[in-house]
Amino acid sequence: MTKQYKLIIFDWDGTLMDSAAKIVSCMRKAAARCEVAIPSAEAVSHIIGISLKPAIKQLFNIDDDELAERLTLAYKEVYLGADTTPCPLFDGVTDMLTDLKDAGNVLAVATGKARRGLNRAWEQTGTGHFFTTSRCADEADSKPSPDMLLQLLEERGLSAGQALMIGDTTYDMQMAQAIGMDRVGVSYGVHAPVNLAKHHPKAIVHSIAELHDLLMTQG
Repeated sequence: MTKQYKLIIFDWDGTLMDSAAKIVSCMRKAAARCEVAIPSAEAVSHIIGISLKPAIKQLFNIDDDELAERLTLAYKEVYLGADTTPCPLFDGVTDMLTDLKDAGNVLAVATGKARRGLNRAWEQTGTGHFFTTSRCADEADSKPSPDMLLQLLEERGLSAGQALMIGDTTYDMQMAQAIGMDRVGVSYGVHAPVNLAKHHPKAIVHSIAELHDLLMTQG
């Protein structure tokens, strides 16, 4: 499948890294620290993938910039120090990235993480060398805006038809769909297949192994 694309773009959280449990835990702890109503795990899961501050405003249904900033800072403090929920790569990710890279594919990341967070994740997992380029939440408009993808395409001198977006959320599907970029949804992250399917991905896969097989298919 990858031969038809000059750039393969991955979301990070929920697509390559199994981070949903940690994000949910940290957001609930941040709410407690800021003495606001603690959201359900389901509600937090729904906003994973959006840039942090817009996600917090949506999750807590607030327009108050000061409160949103307090929640953002509390979340970051909890994430970096007070929460020990493990945040591993999904099984098989390193093998998949190795095979894709060895086959000559150019790989990228488009993530709701800030640059510092992505760099930290790359360092912790030893995966940064797989990716030629990336865009983060503090470098582009938040998903579902296609800004991240447009920046990556411009940097590489490519059209939307020459790239593939892979992600676990409707936001990933929406931003690719908005510019006519092919997309693949993964159901093992945070959004249900029925919701991913609304954005007409080329495929929805249910494991890293299935994604690996799909991407390594020739043609």
